Amino acid sequence: MNTTPGNPRAFDELMAIRGGSALAADEVTISGSDPLFASPFRIGATLADALAARAVAANDLWELRTGRRQRIAVDVRAAAATALGGEDMTLVRDASGEYRPAPLSPDVEHMVSLTQPWRTADDRWFVPHFNLPHLERRVLDVLRCEATPASVEAAVRTWKAEDLEDAIAAADACGGIVRTAGEWLTHPHGAHLASRPVVEITRIGDSAPEPLPGGGEPLSGIRVLDLTRILAGPTAGLSMAEHGADVLMVTAPHLPQVPPFVRDTSHGKRSTYLDFTKPDEAARLRDLTRDADVFIEGYRPHRLEAHGFGAEELARLRPGLVYVSVNCFGSGGPFGARAGWDQVAQAVTGICDIQGTAMNAGRPRLTPIYLCDFLTGFLAGFGAMLALARRSREGGSYRVQVSLSQSAMLLQRQGLIRDFEGAPGRLRPDEFERYAVTDDNTVYGDLKSLGPVIRMSETPPRWARTTPRLGSYRPEWIQPGLERVPGAAQYPAT
Repeated sequence: MNTTPGNPRAFDELMAIRGGSALAADEVTISGSDPLFASPFRIGATLADALAARAVAANDLWELRTGRRQRIAVDVRAAAATALGGEDMTLVRDASGEYRPAPLSPDVEHMVSLTQPWRTADDRWFVPHFNLPHLERRVLDVLRCEATPASVEAAVRTWKAEDLEDAIAAADACGGIVRTAGEWLTHPHGAHLASRPVVEITRIGDSAPEPLPGGGEPLSGIRVLDLTRILAGPTAGLSMAEHGADVLMVTAPHLPQVPPFVRDTSHGKRSTYLDFTKPDEAARLRDLTRDADVFIEGYRPHRLEAHGFGAEELARLRPGLVYVSVNCFGSGGPFGARAGWDQVAQAVTGICDIQGTAMNAGRPRLTPIYLCDFLTGFLAGFGAMLALARRSREGGSYRVQVSLSQSAMLLQRQGLIRDFEGAPGRLRPDEFERYAVTDDNTVYGDLKSLGPVIRMSETPPRWARTTPRLGSYRPEWIQPGLERVPGAAQYPAT
């Protein structure tokens, strides 16, 4: 694989973050090639590298448990298809018994129609983001327009790009200027991120080494609190559930959700309702944290700190905790307090500009899938498992930080491909069936989904629990040997 000159491929970059002993030559096999999607980026290869690195981190934990290492295999096309979560990599059985693609959510269609590059008054381009009703309202209030493509286009055309970017940020809304890759790397925030690793792991407290709990999977007995929504953060929790962790999603009934995204990132998890703005429920969340190993959050920067759930405070509450932060703009830097989404990261870092140029579109374009979200989620799982291995060997509490913008930059470092125009955009039926997992009687119906695509020789990743209804579990940890699983996903014969 040819990367940008002077840059290592993604897998090697991630292994440098891992450190430690070199891998055996036959431990990891990555097969297949791009493109699955109509994009010049090496989407499948980069996702496959991230998944393989995640599997290596799981293998490190397996070796700590057993003294053995496993063989790992990832297919590039299957890895690329993971970025179709929330779309047609999930089938639902109809009344005739046939599995058919789940229809696209009208809310997602509405968001996509508005969340596009629009030309500004100074002939630049800007991507405002319209997901979730309260955030859409903030953008519309800044633009003073209606929630239609024509109205948004006309409103953006009256603003200079930098003025609009600052106004959107001041309103706690989301959006970004479409920059070239070169402009981003010379921008103060792009330069800041370029100086940082794509996965930042920082020791934030001292504690004694903790042996891994018993169990037959790399993350057996590991307890994960997942306080995230909408793709990147939930994918981090899913990454850990697939390797055997008990992942408890924590949300509240009033928080807006995108149902297809919830469906496709909740496999194998449990779900409970706790509102940390209410004192008694915040106290229960602290009780859960005292017995947790990993705490994943995807809130606006500093939001949880204001409620007493920041990294340092929780590390004092639970020495040895691994605290994972997933956001758009990473740690520090001039944009460090801003919120954002996949499309915003694509806009500011250069992906949107490159995609449009490669397609001869005459304007910037977003990629066909939410690649930054899924890549960031896989990297968060990788970082969390590295931190757990360090805790096991050395002790300590750790903070893991990943961001959509850093993932976008990692993708660009892999170089570009040509001849992508005829890419199919989805797996062939036989490829899909190779990974398909069925899950009956869920709140979403009888599902057939693209299952875990990592292959490991002893502990293949899997979903141990049925896809849950939000809030369907009590806010408590499972006691080993006492769980009654309400359902379980079924896997293809291998």
